[in-house]
Amino acid sequence: MSEIVVVGSFTAQPGKQAEAAEAFKALMEPTHREDGCILYALHQGSDDPRRLAFVERWTSRESLEAHLASPHVQKILARAPDLFGDGGDIVVYEPLTGGEPKKGSIAAHAAG
Repeated sequence: MSEIVVVGSFTAQPGKQAEAAEAFKALMEPTHREDGCILYALHQGSDDPRRLAFVERWTSRESLEAHLASPHVQKILARAPDLFGDGGDIVVYEPLTGGEPKKGSIAAHAAG
């Protein structure tokens, strides 16, 4: 199976942005140790700090599914209704390259 890219976007409940950001930061270290994790990077909105987004690269859909079933992710999912009113949006993508290789691909850009 081929590499996939995941973009997860979430909006923290009013007054919960710091708590939501800390909860997501706690996911990073255990996720970085998971088999199949190539990239797992958290971002916060510049214009709206309640907005949080993950940009992820996984070696396969199976490695993503194992990540989503992991105890550290399940712990956050149990807290999601309290932290994120809309439940968020997670989309899985297959890379499409084009243009300059270093600018048209997360994989090529990350390779150095």
